[in-house]
Amino acid sequence: MFLAFFLVWVLLNERFTLEIAIFGIVFAGLLYLFCLRFLNLSFRKDLRICAKAVLGAAFVGLLLWEILCANLAVLRRVLSPGFSPSPVIVTVRPKLRTKLAQVLYANSITLTPGTITVSLEDGVYRVHCLDEAFSHGMEDTPMVRLLQKLEGRI
Repeated sequence: MFLAFFLVWVLLNERFTLEIAIFGIVFAGLLYLFCLRFLNLSFRKDLRICAKAVLGAAFVGLLLWEILCANLAVLRRVLSPGFSPSPVIVTVRPKLRTKLAQVLYANSITLTPGTITVSLEDGVYRVHCLDEAFSHGMEDTPMVRLLQKLEGRI
């Protein structure tokens, strides 16, 4: 939060000099101490929020990468002359504990081309896949492992 206060200070001053930086550090520090004292914040909570933000940004980056790779895989299959889809519905049980992580994973599956989450009940997913090849290894993916890390910090 201190860093956010400092960045707002610098942005509002429209230029960066040594004096602006020193005053920004002092004012951001005072405002941060005020927030710690009167808004029921703590430095540890702040660190956990920063760690979650880093993991959240990594999750978004990984999701965008998976969407790109899935788009290319679907495009390759659809444009191949002898493509004959073999759609399947699979049951997936990734080891995600919190509802937030389960819903994020279900939405990520649906956002990825070639797969749709049909249902999610008690941590059990039913997923429709355009082709059987898309159904392999859905229980232990880098996305699931990243969500498990995010759960550990919640």
